[in-house]
Amino acid sequence: MKKLLFCQVVVLLVLIASMSQVHAAAQPQPWLGVHVGMGNQNATAGLTEVVPRLAQLGINVIVAEINYGYEYQSHPELRSDNFSSKEQIRKLLAECKKYRMRLIPQFQCLGHQSWSKRTAPLLVKYPQFDETPGMYPNNEGIYCRSWCPLHPEVNAVIFSLMDELIDAFEANALHVGMDEVFLIGEDACPRCKGKDKAELFAKAVNDYHKHLVEEKKIGMLMWGDRLIDAGKINYGKWEASANGTAPAIDRIPKDIIICDWHYELRTAYESVPMFLEKGFRVWPASWRKPDAAKALIDYSRTLTDPRMLGHLNTTWGAVRMNDLPTFEPLVYATTAFKK
Repeated sequence: MKKLLFCQVVVLLVLIASMSQVHAAAQPQPWLGVHVGMGNQNATAGLTEVVPRLAQLGINVIVAEINYGYEYQSHPELRSDNFSSKEQIRKLLAECKKYRMRLIPQFQCLGHQSWSKRTAPLLVKYPQFDETPGMYPNNEGIYCRSWCPLHPEVNAVIFSLMDELIDAFEANALHVGMDEVFLIGEDACPRCKGKDKAELFAKAVNDYHKHLVEEKKIGMLMWGDRLIDAGKINYGKWEASANGTAPAIDRIPKDIIICDWHYELRTAYESVPMFLEKGFRVWPASWRKPDAAKALIDYSRTLTDPRMLGHLNTTWGAVRMNDLPTFEPLVYATTAFKK
């Protein structure tokens, strides 16, 4: 009798252990990421050096916004100053692989084609791609320039650059940016004038999705602000769209990962559950204010949907590469997800 009871207890313990393993396997590891600007070789070298410390902190994903800062072969005229070489990217990639860290390149699409008086190489070398050609000398009176989503030649150029990044980074995903697009469907553009801005934005998203997901068989990430209706969620015109692009949310594929950025302290971040309800995977993103970052992290962690991926900390010049492992919002994010 005792022997039978002992055997039953052993079987029960084995079943419990097996169920625990299945449960653990069903719980995906949260994406704990950091977004960094990597527009020149100095940034690439600095990031390579800090990878071991980021891994020790708990970071398992890096989104490296490289844009035109790479030694493109298909369009060398689009290289920005002090660009990174393929060999430097390989060194960074090797370091990430060593510490089992995912490296996702970002190429900023559609908007953010200028900053202050400086225009990005694409619209300098190909001014015909500009959404507002010949307007706003020295970029005065606008936030950032955009390229025209309907120009028949722009995608061929952009896709060539994307393909080179996919190769150099051995990427299984690419972040296409697309935040803060204010110039779209402008009267100055002969192709876009009078057209529905949501339809134009959705077309751009779908073009990139077709190339990356359908043809290259990799994942696609993008910022989510232009898909949020500022009239329904009171974020303002930066964190949400007040220029008519928001309806695009229902015209794009649901397998795109939405990086939902919010940098101010709020009691709720309603766009996170909104994107989840729409069927997207969501990667909430914070910035430099510790209280705001903590609020977004804590809020998003109350959502039990498995499509809530984790947390992405942006940096935007607020912290030096070498100081990333002690950046307070980043430390809080990695600590919070270990609880």
